[in-house]
Amino acid sequence: MTMTTNIILLGPPGAGKGTQARRLVEERGLVQLSTGDMLREARSSNSEMGKVVADVMDKGQLVTDEIVIGLIREKLETTEAPGFIFDGFPRTLAQADALGDLLTGMGQQIDVVIEMQVDDAALVDRISGRFTCGNCGEVYHDTTRPTEKPGVCDVCGSTDLKRRADDNAESLKTRLLEYYKKTSPLIGYYYAQGRLQSLNGLADIEEVAGRMGQIVDAAVSA
Repeated sequence: MTMTTNIILLGPPGAGKGTQARRLVEERGLVQLSTGDMLREARSSNSEMGKVVADVMDKGQLVTDEIVIGLIREKLETTEAPGFIFDGFPRTLAQADALGDLLTGMGQQIDVVIEMQVDDAALVDRISGRFTCGNCGEVYHDTTRPTEKPGVCDVCGSTDLKRRADDNAESLKTRLLEYYKKTSPLIGYYYAQGRLQSLNGLADIEEVAGRMGQIVDAAVSA
């Protein structure tokens, strides 16, 4: 089996994980495994796993960790890539254990976990001005990264620019609380395994990308 470099990006909502994940995909050919994308893709397929996902979602039930792990296994087994970025999973210690067991069984591992550290107050400014392209997913900001032409995406030319309904101070506090309760314990979990690296998520996008590139290079050559 070809060895791959598996990366987890950790950080609260608005830390810039999505932006940096796209950079790694574009520049290094890594594959981003987004839980949401995998569920939507499975639901629209006619595979056995897809039927299970569709049945659960149609009933309004939460998709179990076992189903998500099954989707990840499917992707790892059928996708040729130099590495994978795990996006939105794991979110809990139980999920981290399950992912670790899956990778071990496939002769792989999590090579590096990159924590994007941020200041909560600064996050409010970042989130409240954020909007994205509904077509290609490019992320913009009212003051720090506006589009060159108002209302038009710089990347794909789409005019489908939108803001998340929960991109406001009050919703952010709720999402941060959820992150600190359930996901932040993963920082200590991966630190204890010697896999954690941290960087300033609020630095300039290019600076963050450069530092992240250094971390990934070190993981690849380790």
